[in-house]
Amino acid sequence: MPDTRILIRNGHVIDTEPEPVALPNADVLIEDGRIVAVGADLPADGATVIDATDKIVLPGFVDTHRHVWQSALRGAAVDVDLGAYLGILAQCGPKFSPQDVHTATLAGALECLDSGITTQLDYSHISYSPEHADAAIDALGAAGLRAVYGYGTPVTGGGSLDDVRRIRSERLADDNALVTMAYAPLGPSFTPVEVVKREWQVADELDLGVTFHVAATPVNTQPIFALREAGLLREKILYVHGNTLGDDELKLIADSGASASAAPGAEAMLGNNSPVAGRLRRLGVTTGLGVDAVTSAPGDMFSLMRAALLASQIVDEPRMTCADVLKMATLDGAAALGLADRTGSLCPGKQADVIVLRLDDINTLTAERDPIAAVVTAAHPHNVDTVLVAGQVVKSNGCLVHTDLGRVARELRETALKVAGH
Repeated sequence: MPDTRILIRNGHVIDTEPEPVALPNADVLIEDGRIVAVGADLPADGATVIDATDKIVLPGFVDTHRHVWQSALRGAAVDVDLGAYLGILAQCGPKFSPQDVHTATLAGALECLDSGITTQLDYSHISYSPEHADAAIDALGAAGLRAVYGYGTPVTGGGSLDDVRRIRSERLADDNALVTMAYAPLGPSFTPVEVVKREWQVADELDLGVTFHVAATPVNTQPIFALREAGLLREKILYVHGNTLGDDELKLIADSGASASAAPGAEAMLGNNSPVAGRLRRLGVTTGLGVDAVTSAPGDMFSLMRAALLASQIVDEPRMTCADVLKMATLDGAAALGLADRTGSLCPGKQADVIVLRLDDINTLTAERDPIAAVVTAAHPHNVDTVLVAGQVVKSNGCLVHTDLGRVARELRETALKVAGH
């Protein structure tokens, strides 16, 4: 259980709602896992005090799209195209046992927490059996982060609608829990609309949000128009990527009230045309950031924010500011996942997903002059000193508090050797 009362004292506090703003020498007061006040000289009154002097305090990052199980395949798809990446998954994925999925998902989730990502959508397209799905869910719970488990279909086939129903009814029925559920089918870019209709019916039946990769493909050269013609556009959809879609289709996403996840690191490395985050934002789509796959991109939000910022400077789009990018990494990401009522900012009443970054490391010295710019352009995972999820401290003094990191590391290396040969 989290401490009943925690006071994060005297930090450079960044809130992100309604827009990012930096507050010098401010405190954050947490009670029963929720933020109750942000301001100067708040009373301690018996609270556990975390000294944030010479530190930045801000909401935890929100990663809106990651295949967490691929932590065992890190770097396996660098310098290859999308077809080769999918070939690697087709070769290695079937070798994962349920225990391997648990190990790789736990390691990937802990990597998120270590770098300040407190909320994660796990697009878990490794559901070869009910046991594989259960293993992923168990690992997310064991890690202690806020997670949306996306039940996905492996690239070589697998999973079942019956298992989606089982997980929803037996494992993830509580939408207020720390680990919740979404449905992550292949979607209209990779399956006929008739299949998509059946999948959407199951999502409606189970009251689940839907997320999927979207692109112009031979199956559907204009997948968003195909959804519109089938009457399948709706709010509770998170579209991933969309680089190859025209503005007219992206505008349909905006008009439907749906959201999007841009993965500038993976999209650039896999050659998925031009960056899309700026276009999505310009057209009115609520857009978060996603790591996607550590097979080909960094696994931390700092690298991702820099990729998004740099991409906006080299394409014909309105240039994004550091504040724009930080909001995508926090509040906009939470909104994209339907979780803005509980995370993404330091607004009183929200659950206390908070990170603290050191300003006395060599790469962050003098960064207090503009903490928002420092987070986006200078900081990296090494600077993450403290992480809280729903008021529970999961990283303290630069170290994760997970009880057996050594065992996790050994088991992940064993899994990597088994499934990929190295």
